[in-house]
Amino acid sequence: MSKAAELAKAGETLTNQPSGRKNIVTNGAMQVAQRGTSFTSQTGVAYHLDRWETSGFNMGDGVYRVDQSTDAPAGFMNSTKIACTTADTSQDANNQMSFQQQIEGLNCSHVNFFVSNADTITLSFHVKSNRTGTYSFALKLSDNASNENNTSTRIYNTTYTISVANTFEKKTITIPLDTNSSTKVTNNTFSMAIQFWLAAGSSRDGAGAGAWGANGNAATASANLDILGSTNNDWYITGVQMEIGSQATNFEHRSFGEELALCQRYYYQPTSRFYPGVDNAPGPGRNYVTFPVTMRSAPSVTQASITSGTLATIWTGINVHNYEISAARPGIGLVTPYKFDAEL
Repeated sequence: MSKAAELAKAGETLTNQPSGRKNIVTNGAMQVAQRGTSFTSQTGVAYHLDRWETSGFNMGDGVYRVDQSTDAPAGFMNSTKIACTTADTSQDANNQMSFQQQIEGLNCSHVNFFVSNADTITLSFHVKSNRTGTYSFALKLSDNASNENNTSTRIYNTTYTISVANTFEKKTITIPLDTNSSTKVTNNTFSMAIQFWLAAGSSRDGAGAGAWGANGNAATASANLDILGSTNNDWYITGVQMEIGSQATNFEHRSFGEELALCQRYYYQPTSRFYPGVDNAPGPGRNYVTFPVTMRSAPSVTQASITSGTLATIWTGINVHNYEISAARPGIGLVTPYKFDAEL
């Protein structure tokens, strides 16, 4: 091959390589854990490692635990581990349990769907479990601002297989996006979701696979949809990447600082404590905090306790950039860190 041909070939190869930020998923390497690293007695809908949530309903006696684990495949430091801590010996027919991330429209507005020439996307991830067999996965798309559980939301159900017990395996799922004549969400509300099923009772198991349709509370039939059946059961995942195209490329490792900033758009917990008031001082105490990044929406605010005095809190000017707190006297002591939540 001539030098000119080699250069042309090299240019073609570079042109075809993904550029920019390709991974639509945030905290796919399970590094950021602002809320903590271990979560017990999980029920209902709960966030744990940043941007990831579990949903568990009709679980009977079943209880599970979520941990940020250091058990991870080569190239990764952490994974999310979900383990059964109390078994449910008789699975309810309407049992549902899943692990998911919801994605706002501003982070996937470049993805083409609900058009005739819709993109194909590829999801890749590393997973392991003590239980081999097929597992269910779903991709969801909001239609005209429908929320994640709405029947108007579009869903694509499919499966993946764990072949070897207790061994991390890389899995790839390729999905042609929906060409349905629907309205795509491109603002700061729910637009897409990736959902890994971990339990489904007989009434929630058996959804059709490989086609887009209206959202329903059922998973694709698979062999392993009852993680709560035994305290020996566990499931690990890391390296989650969703990108445009029909091929899985190497995981996009972002710096910890960048990943943290992406997560702080949805949840922020300052590490500092402060005195909003002083004993016997006139008027309310005031304190101001500017968020490190613009939050997705005006957050909800919680604060655990104070060390002394009484606290009558008045929040004013809470927005996506900052907040002001006024604390009534007397005797306001050291305040524990506040928590700001703007999750989807």
